[in-house]
Amino acid sequence: MSAREAFRFRLYVTSNAPNSARALANLTEFCRCHLDGRHHIDVVDLDLEPRRALQDRVYMTPTLIKLAPGVEARVVGCLTDHAPLLAAFGLAIRDS
Repeated sequence: MSAREAFRFRLYVTSNAPNSARALANLTEFCRCHLDGRHHIDVVDLDLEPRRALQDRVYMTPTLIKLAPGVEARVVGCLTDHAPLLAAFGLAIRDS
């Protein structure tokens, strides 16, 4: 995968749920640190679009789906730890 490919994410959340707000904040921070300028995040609020959960096979929130590049990858939870996200998305860990 090219180092400059843009990443597309879809984050499924539930309105007013603390874990959903935390996941969005953590994903935003992850992208700032590791994908600065190379990402797009769509947020789907399942309270507003409940049919999307069944349609997209999302069974709990928060759920993150990497849509592009490459193979789809899913991660469930608050997205607190960057290491599993890096592994799931096929990114190398940067030495600081």
